Amino acid sequence: MTKAFGLTLAAAMLAAATPAFAQDDPRFCPTRPSLGGSSCTTEPGRVHIEVSTLDWQRDDQPDQREDRIVTADLLARLGVGKDTELQLEWVGYGRDRTRDKAAGTVDTVTGTGDLTFAVREHLAGKKGKPFSAGVQLYVTAPTGRYPIGAGTWSTGVIIPLQYDLTEKVAVAVTGEADAAANQSGDGRHLAYSEITGLRYKFTESVTATAELALERDDDPAGHETMASAALSAAWRPTKVLQLDILAVAGLNRAAPDVRLVTGGAILF
Repeated sequence: MTKAFGLTLAAAMLAAATPAFAQDDPRFCPTRPSLGGSSCTTEPGRVHIEVSTLDWQRDDQPDQREDRIVTADLLARLGVGKDTELQLEWVGYGRDRTRDKAAGTVDTVTGTGDLTFAVREHLAGKKGKPFSAGVQLYVTAPTGRYPIGAGTWSTGVIIPLQYDLTEKVAVAVTGEADAAANQSGDGRHLAYSEITGLRYKFTESVTATAELALERDDDPAGHETMASAALSAAWRPTKVLQLDILAVAGLNRAAPDVRLVTGGAILF
C-alpha cells in the first residue's frame, strides 16, 4: 500500500512539473536579422548579445561607387523590468571606400562607429496571444568618424507591431521617425520609414522573413525616398544561440544596390 501510494505521488509530481519546465524556457528573441524592430524585451537580469560579423553594402551611382564594410557591430540588451530593457550598441570597426568614376580617385575612411543608447518597452501582447506592440526610444552619440559615424548626435522613436496569423506565419509593421544627423555633420533633419515583413517558421529552430522598406530622408543636402526589399533567415541550434543572414536589394536609384549581413545572437 505504501509502495503504491509512493508511486502514485511521484507520478503526480512529475505530471505537475512537466508544464513548468516548458514555461521556464528562456525568452530568447533577437531583433536581428530582420530590418524591422521588435516589441520583445529581455527578461530581468538576463543579457542578449547580438553581433554582425560582416555587414557589406554597395551603392553604385552614376558619378561614384561606394563600398562600406562594418564588422564587430555589437548590441547588448539588458532586461531591467518585466517589460523593459536597456540597449547599448557600438560599431567596433568600419571601412568606407568611395571611387569617383570621372576622376578615378579613391577615398578610403576607416575607424569606429557611433554609440547608441536605447530603451525598449513592451506595451501589449502575451505568450499565446496573436498581437504584440512596443516602443523604443534611442539617442546616438557621435563617437565615430563620418561616414562610419554620423558626425553629430541623433535621436528617434521606433514602434513595432506584430500579428501572428497562424502558428507559423506572422506579419509585422515597424514605423520609425528620427531627428537624423545631416550629411554635413552639422544639425539634424526629419527622416521616417515603414517596414512591412512576413515571417514564416519552418521549424522551432529555423525561420525566414521577407520585408519591404520605404524610407524618406529630408537631408538639406538632398531629399530622397528609398525603397528596398530584404530576405533573412535565422537558425537556432540551441535555445540561447542564433546564427543568421540578411540580404537587402535596392528597388530604386536612391537606395543602395545591395547589402549582405551575417552574424548571430546569444543569451546569457
